[in-house]
This record gives sequence, structure tokens and C-alpha cells, in this order.
Amino acid sequence: MEFIVGDEAQKRHLTEIAGKKSEAVTDDDLAFLANRIRQNAIEMIFRANSGHPGGPLGLADIYAYLFFKVLRLSGAERDRLLISNGHVCAVRYSAMALRGQIPESELATFRKLGSRLQGHPSTKYLAEVENSSGSLGQGLANASGLALGLRLQKNPGRVFLGMSDGECQEGMTWEAAMAAAHNKLTNIHPFLDFNNIQIDGKVEKVMGIEPLDQKFAGFGWKVRVADGHNFKAIADAFDWSLKDEGAPKMILFKTVLGKGVSFMENNPDWHGSPPNQKDRDLAMSELAKAS
Repeated sequence: MEFIVGDEAQKRHLTEIAGKKSEAVTDDDLAFLANRIRQNAIEMIFRANSGHPGGPLGLADIYAYLFFKVLRLSGAERDRLLISNGHVCAVRYSAMALRGQIPESELATFRKLGSRLQGHPSTKYLAEVENSSGSLGQGLANASGLALGLRLQKNPGRVFLGMSDGECQEGMTWEAAMAAAHNKLTNIHPFLDFNNIQIDGKVEKVMGIEPLDQKFAGFGWKVRVADGHNFKAIADAFDWSLKDEGAPKMILFKTVLGKGVSFMENNPDWHGSPPNQKDRDLAMSELAKAS
């Protein structure tokens, strides 16, 4: 197997984790996986000279947990994962590669002409993704329709959705929130990247969305705010989400854009700017020390 980044020790560790059942994957394993997701994301975006590094770095812990502790990826009753904030897809592609859904070496083709790994996911190119995304605000409606369809088919597959705080400025998000609550869609499990940063700067300055927890609650949702960089908090949040309490549930994960790379953390400039060689080398050096 070829890898986009990493030394032999990392490769052996990854192979060891891949052979474990989900219940045997430890927090130390998850920290290793999240760090590797971050390294992959930096390398992918650097090689493409295009993409969004901040979001994938901030979401790496959540996606490591989701792919190695939660998602059922095969069979008629498999889980579905959609992402509404498609620009953060480097985190998903990397997590897919670590889980064995795609070759990790394919990550080197990210955003290249003809690649399956487009800069915004597309079902036209990659059958393993559930929705094409790029225009923000559509994901919750997509996921709600899919969840309703599965329920009508009596299929117990669960629908997970990654979304962003900035897209809660979109009216379609709230139409979907109202529809999901009306239909009592308890088989939908959205989680929101709550880092207060979008491409034009701080969300609160572009167009404030707070109090976001109370707004979803007002539409009939149960809501939990959790630390998106603490594996116990992430585990507790998904465990809570998966318990059927008669109403849809929303997890608001507090995250740090650019997490793990000091000069990228909480800096809106890294929402959608690729690293140059110097930035790439410094970022990889910091991540290597943390691995």
C-alpha cells in the first residue's frame, strides 16, 4: 500500500489500528488518526495549490471518531454520511482513506483534473459519497429527505451530516430544520462545525447566528454543545445523538479552525488559502511533533 505522507512507524501503527474492532480503538489511536488526517489534509491542499485547510484541521478529531467508532459502512443497513460544507472535504477523503474506502495514495490526486476527489464532493465522480455539495445550506434538507426515505422503506440505516455554522445564515437550513422536527426524524444525526469563522471573517461579524442552540430548540430540536477536540466529549455527544427521544438532535461541536497548526489556528485567512512550501513544511513539522 502506498501512502501520501508518513514514515514506516506511522504506517505500521495505521495497519495495527485498521485491524481492530471499533470497540478496541483507543483514544490514543484516535489521536494518531486525527493527526494523520491533519497531515494528509495539509499535503493534499499543498500539492493541489488549492483548497481549504482550516476546516479539515478543525474537524479531524470528530472525523477520526466517526469513521473508526461509529459508522457502519457496508450492507443494506449501512450508515450514510453527507457533508453540507463540501469545501472541507479533505477531512472526509483522508478519513475514508484511513478506513480503507479509497487508497491513501489517491489523496495525491485531490483537486486534479479527472480525479475522483474533487474540491467539493460529487457523486458523479465518487460513488462512496452520498451527496454533491458546494452550495452551502443544502445539506440538512438533503439529509432529512434521505432519512425520511429510509424510514418509509423501514431501513434502519442512520444518516449522519456534517454542516457548518456559517451556512446557518441560509434560509434553506431552517426550512429543513422545521421539516425534520415536524416529521420527528430521529434517524438523522447532524453535527455542526461551530468555529465562528467563514470565508469573509468571523461569523458574528458577517451575520450573527447566535443563540444557535436556542434557535434549533425553538424549531423542535434537542441540542447539545460539545468540545470537538475532546474524544470523551465527542463520544458522549454521538452516544446522545443516537438515542431515540422522539425528536431530531443537533450536536454543536465547538472547534478551532486550523487546529494543530499554530499559525493557522483561529485565523480566517486559512479558511480557504493553500499553504506554500514554507507554510507546508512548518505545519508538517508541528504535526510530526504531535504524532
